[in-house]
Amino acid sequence: MSYHFSKTVEGDFDEVIARVTEALKAEGFGVLTEIDVQATLKKKLDVDFRRYRILGACNPVLAHKALEAEDKIGTMLPCNVVVQDAGDGKVEVSAVDPVASMASVKNDKLGDVAGAVRGKLSAVIDAL
Repeated sequence: MSYHFSKTVEGDFDEVIARVTEALKAEGFGVLTEIDVQATLKKKLDVDFRRYRILGACNPVLAHKALEAEDKIGTMLPCNVVVQDAGDGKVEVSAVDPVASMASVKNDKLGDVAGAVRGKLSAVIDAL
């Protein structure tokens, strides 16, 4: 089982970020955090790195259900979506597969929630 869903699309990096954000919104997610890995690595290590952004996405309804089922599941929230420059005008978008990431948690109540999140994140990637 892979731990992510990925798709490579053509377009401007910032436009793809906007498309991803809209696709997340359509599935009930908001972006709580945004980490600019390229800028962080330049600032902290003075290294050049491709454009790489981590979006911390959260669907409040499903996050609440997960937290009700397992109080430590917050260590795996929010769901990360990575947008990275793939070169030649292409951008790769990857989302975590929550079923894979939660497989190590021995709590049957999480299965339905993880499956619902998986379906929504998969739909986000498919919509691009």
